[in-house]
Formats: sequence, structure tokens, C-alpha cells
Amino acid sequence: MAAPGIPIVRDQWYVAAYGAEVTREFLARTICNEPIVFYRTEDGAPVALADRCVHRRFPLSQSRLDGDRVVCGYHGFTYEPSGACVYVPGQQRIPRTARVASYPVVEQDSFIWVFIGDPQLAEQRPIPRAPWLNPDSGYVTVAGMEPIKGRYSLLVDNLLDLSHETYLHGGYIGTPEVAETPIETSVDEQTGLVRVSRRMQDAECPPFYAKSTGLTDRISRWQDIEYHAPCLYLLHSRIAPVGSVPNPDGTDPEGFHTEITYAITPETDNSVLDFWMVSRDFAREDADVTEFLAKFNHTVVMQDVDALNILEGVIETEPEGFQELSINIDAGGLAARKVLKRLAEAAA
Repeated sequence: MAAPGIPIVRDQWYVAAYGAEVTREFLARTICNEPIVFYRTEDGAPVALADRCVHRRFPLSQSRLDGDRVVCGYHGFTYEPSGACVYVPGQQRIPRTARVASYPVVEQDSFIWVFIGDPQLAEQRPIPRAPWLNPDSGYVTVAGMEPIKGRYSLLVDNLLDLSHETYLHGGYIGTPEVAETPIETSVDEQTGLVRVSRRMQDAECPPFYAKSTGLTDRISRWQDIEYHAPCLYLLHSRIAPVGSVPNPDGTDPEGFHTEITYAITPETDNSVLDFWMVSRDFAREDADVTEFLAKFNHTVVMQDVDALNILEGVIETEPEGFQELSINIDAGGLAARKVLKRLAEAAA
């Protein structure tokens, strides 16, 4: 298979920001090659408008709010949250084409989601859930976002094949067993959900978990991935003493559970926004564990960022027709590529 060059999938929901990022101050983000400005109305509802005035393309994110209306900072064109222009300078008549695109936007599970594509299709596309990100979930979450100068399919590949943890993240989250343990992969053809599971029954405990759980001996380590194409990646991680399994009723008193969430949002054809979150159900009152996980996971994320920036540079200089070699560990990533390609073709 050639180096990944999957086009951006449209007619889909994408994470544009954390809810806390969108305030009464403008937030400018490029999502799927589209410049968008985000803000909240006076009653707190999030708004997403095209970040270009129709008059001379001045960024609305460099403008000001008047109540819930956006007043262009260049010539004063004024827009409602719907995108309709309600004032132009020097004349009473508002041109029929004086409006900017208003994007469907939903706030859910601590995210601001925006729909890219035909807005008529927004209600037909369910938004995947990550309920542990809600403050009342019983989980404690640390989070961040890093831009990557690489196409979004590289990050999808990276996250669907965790065998790289052994080598890129050795001394942090990687141990030999991650690369050595076979995976199980399945695809729900109806929904496009890709599942990848790796169950390590007797593994070294990496520092990421040893320092946060207090487990020092060898462990049972489960990695169960759900990839909801194109944007949301969920890694359900279970750490427990060797031989421990959940009870038949689903309770798991010996297990430490970490929900690792990534939102994979294409910025441009060759850059991606990497939203990351680590949520835990243990040591919830321990501020030191929270600080440790935030710093430690940021280091891990930056290792991925550096690697994918390098890889994008390599791909951009490759001749046409370069062929990759894929092996068993790539099953999840290859399945995700097929799903993304099918979604892109359906939206074309």
C-alpha cells in the first residue's frame, strides 16, 4: 500500500475545541481547511462562523462582539450568530449574499463539536460519546492539545498500532510485551467502528502506571481500542495484578481503569490537531498523581508529535509510487484507512 494520503472526510462531526476554550473572546481555528471563529452568546450557547467577512475577507476573529453579533473590525459589517448580515456601512439595503457560513455546533462530553460539510446532514450523523470526560462521571481527567505538522491519517495509524509504544515510548508507557503480544481486530461495517484489542496477561509495569497506581510487580495489562471514524479514538486501559480479572457482575475491585481519549481533527491537508485526555477512576483525590499524569502524558504526546512531524517531511519528498510494507500489527490501522477512504468517497 502506498504512503497514506487519505483525503479529509467531510459531512462529519469534528472536535474543534475543549468547552473551556470557547468563551466571549473569539477563538480562531482551522478545521478541515476551513477557517472558523468560535464564541459564546450571552446565554452561553457556542457559535461557529466562517472566519472571513464577505466584504474584504477580514478575519472576524480579529473583530469584536456587540451583544451576540460580530462586528467586523475592518468596515463594520455586522453578523448575527446565524451568519446573516444585519448591517453594512453607507447603505440601507443589505445585499442578498451578505452572510457568512454558520456551522452546526454541539457541546458534548467537554468538547465543542463542529460539523464540516453539508449542514443538512448534521442530524443524521451521531456524535460518539466519551462520558468519562464529564465532571460528574467519577473520573479525574488531565488534557491538552498539540498541533502536528502531518496529515491526520498519520495520527490515525499511530494510535491504531500501539506496538510503537515499546520503541518510541520506552521508559514511559512502552514495555516489550506491547510489541510482542498479538492483537485482535474487528470492524463494524455498518457504523465503521474499528476495534483493536491487546490483552497482556503477564507484563512489565511501565513507569506511567507504576507511579500512578503504586503497582510495582508484573501486571495484567489490557488495551481495548475503539476508533469512531473519523475523529474520536478511545483506549480503554485496565491495569491489575497478574491473574486478576473482573468479577462476573462487572465489578473490578483489583483493576485500575484509565480511559485515554484522542480527538483527531484535520486542520489542513497536511496538519492535524491532536486533542488528548487521560481519565482515571483511582487516586482521584491525589493532586500529585494528577500532576504526574499530566506531565508524563504530555511528554509521551510530544514524542508522537516529533515522530509524525519527521514522517510527514519524509512522505512529502517521496517519489510517486513508493510502496509501504504492512504486517500483522498494522491490521487496525489498515482497517481504519479503509473506513476513512469509504467515508471520503461517500462524501465526495
